[in-house]
Amino acid sequence: MDPSTAYTQLLARMREIDLLGSTAGLLGWDQETGMPAPNAEHRGNQLALLSGMIHEKFTAPETGALIDQALTDPSLGAEPDGDKAVNLREWKRDYEHAKRLPQDLVEEFSRVSSQAQVAWVEARAKKDFKVFLPWLEKVVGLTKRQADYLGFTDHPYDALLEEYEPGLTVKELDALFPPLLEKLADLSRRIQASKQKPDTSILKRPCPVDKQVKFCKLLAGHIGFDFTQGRLDVSAHPFSTGLGPADTRLTTRFDERDFSNAFFSTLHEAGHGIYDQGLPVGERYGTPRGAAVSLGIHESQSRLWENLVGRHPSTWKFFFPKLQHAFPGVFDDVTAEAFTFAANRSAPSFIRTESDEVTYNLHIGLRYGIEKDLMTGKLAPKDVPGAWNEAMRKFLGVVPPDDAVGCLQDVHWSHGSLGYFPTYTLGNLYSAQFFEAAKRDLGDLPAMFEKGKFGPLKKWLNEKIHTHGKRHRAGELCKLVTGKPLSTEPFLSYLEDKFGKLYSLADGG
Repeated sequence: MDPSTAYTQLLARMREIDLLGSTAGLLGWDQETGMPAPNAEHRGNQLALLSGMIHEKFTAPETGALIDQALTDPSLGAEPDGDKAVNLREWKRDYEHAKRLPQDLVEEFSRVSSQAQVAWVEARAKKDFKVFLPWLEKVVGLTKRQADYLGFTDHPYDALLEEYEPGLTVKELDALFPPLLEKLADLSRRIQASKQKPDTSILKRPCPVDKQVKFCKLLAGHIGFDFTQGRLDVSAHPFSTGLGPADTRLTTRFDERDFSNAFFSTLHEAGHGIYDQGLPVGERYGTPRGAAVSLGIHESQSRLWENLVGRHPSTWKFFFPKLQHAFPGVFDDVTAEAFTFAANRSAPSFIRTESDEVTYNLHIGLRYGIEKDLMTGKLAPKDVPGAWNEAMRKFLGVVPPDDAVGCLQDVHWSHGSLGYFPTYTLGNLYSAQFFEAAKRDLGDLPAMFEKGKFGPLKKWLNEKIHTHGKRHRAGELCKLVTGKPLSTEPFLSYLEDKFGKLYSLADGG
């Protein structure tokens, strides 16, 4: 078989696998948005069957043979960043990775994580970690087995990081986190010592949920999320997922007495959705050239729209009158400046997704430490609540009153997504560095936001980041877009400037 024919057959096989994956994704979305809880075991069996089929088809000897034959094409060297070369590079990597995992482990992982997610919802509602503990023990056990099969050099957690941020290691994170967290903790202490305090009660005014839904859709649509190819639903934990070339689903949660929760969660998920909608489609859909680079880059897009745009004072000069119109009488006595200050409040809090830009990464550092210890056995699953509360005291100076706002607040562990959390910190760092580059290329972004012009930034992100798919690794993409390797400096400078002004830190608060 010649290389061209092999590639054509491989492409057809990979698209079938992608169809199976998107079908599993739809079942997962349904489970989190509308499936009756008693159906958990059956849904777990459905997802396990699909996961097994995907794994079997992808790791079949025929797949490996087609990849190897297609890689003999002499023209690949002439276009190392061309579609065919990129697809084959990534398929080869993924194939070798998947071949290490036995099919029974893949199916069991899918079955357990599906049921664990339902148990997590129940445990969180009851504020009782013990309901979730048996499932966490199973997830951690399966994750350890997975790491052993995948292989690692220095730390079992490295095998998990490779799943989400290729090339990232514990050694790098152990060098990154301590100085970053120290500087963030210092900034947080200075903010708490400031006499300047926002009126956060503004954000707690009753806002009917039906009106929140309409306003959140207005906001997501205005920054560029295309609702003709997507939708917004409700789930226990906000998330986004791409289910097809014209089907991107967002979810959030609503609280009648905390409008900001839904607003910023929607902006966050819309950022993910805009990335998915900006990926190449057509012949590239269902291939690495039409897929996101990494979770760190994906998270940079959500954090950019949520924070660097969504909490910017200029953005609120445009949106605040619309907010007042959407909720008659609720915010009539509030200024845009007061609302913006409240939306940018900084204080230690229990919930990661509701934390501010200064303290957010302290929450990530906590989770990173716990996950590492779970993987080495230094920490047993049953001891997670105690370790969590102690880390909250150390990093943030507060202790959760119950498990629901403590170790049960995130859905990730029920999905088996250990190794995911560090990508949030990477996303924050990338977002600031990308935003800095966008201002360099586009000019006065705040002036555009004040006029409701978010299109130039979206177009810039489409062209500079989204359209490349997996053509470049995350670090390479960062240097290509910004001219520099990833650094903590743009992020820390951004925070010092923004919160220094809000809290008058230069004047001693």
